Amino acid sequence: MITAMPRVAIAVNDWDQALSTFRDALGMPIVDISESSLQSLGAHVAMCVPEGGSNIELMSPGRPEAPLSQSLQKFLDRRGQGLFALMLEAPDPDAEAEELLARGLDVLPLMEGAGGRDVHPRSTHGVLIRVYPDNSFTDTTDDTSLTPGLSGISHAIIAVNDVGAAASVYGHGFGLDVSEPELDAERGVMRVVCSPPKGGQIEFVSPADTTRPFAARIASFLGERREGMYALVLRADDPAAAADALEERGIPVERGEDIAASVYGARILIKQA
Repeated sequence: MITAMPRVAIAVNDWDQALSTFRDALGMPIVDISESSLQSLGAHVAMCVPEGGSNIELMSPGRPEAPLSQSLQKFLDRRGQGLFALMLEAPDPDAEAEELLARGLDVLPLMEGAGGRDVHPRSTHGVLIRVYPDNSFTDTTDDTSLTPGLSGISHAIIAVNDVGAAASVYGHGFGLDVSEPELDAERGVMRVVCSPPKGGQIEFVSPADTTRPFAARIASFLGERREGMYALVLRADDPAAAADALEERGIPVERGEDIAASVYGARILIKQA
């Protein structure tokens, strides 16, 4: 049984610069576990752990011979920096993998050094899914970096061609609670929402009315990159003030239908808390 969506990973090239950007510009409290992850996984790993949502995981290649480092490097070479993987949790990832296989998902063999199981993007509408044990990361930090008041991940937005098909994969395939498809006329998209029991939320959207700016962006994304993770939604008590703070720190911000920032190829939408 899938229990939670604890984090979403962003793949980056320049490790030190990425840590500085997320800590100093976005104001994220960070737990850097790269010293141990380089030994165990062959890659740099750190966790952004703001309150009020799922974590942002930063990942970068480390030891070239390590499978995870190779996977990250292939992603970076093919697609550039950006949203790399969506993490889920289950009590027993290996047992869960057998269930997922039986439901038709393309579960990959256990990666060397990995603590979870991967599901190939070709069976999950363009999203690399990693299933880890429950409570796979619980560390905290006393980091008191300045912050524009951003929360953790409220939800991840995944662009798909057919929200009904996505609902079937994540509802039947992963056994998650998925809403009925509905039209969001304001944004011009069809949508379904997927809600793991213990936290984190996934929203699937497909364009319905491309005269609406959001739907037009989704259509453009699908045309250029095909299905996959489109954006992460974070919350702030004052989104406009948060945007001002990000701009002052050198983060490009768009102000239109949404307040959006682009960070290492990851689109971040800032919504009202």
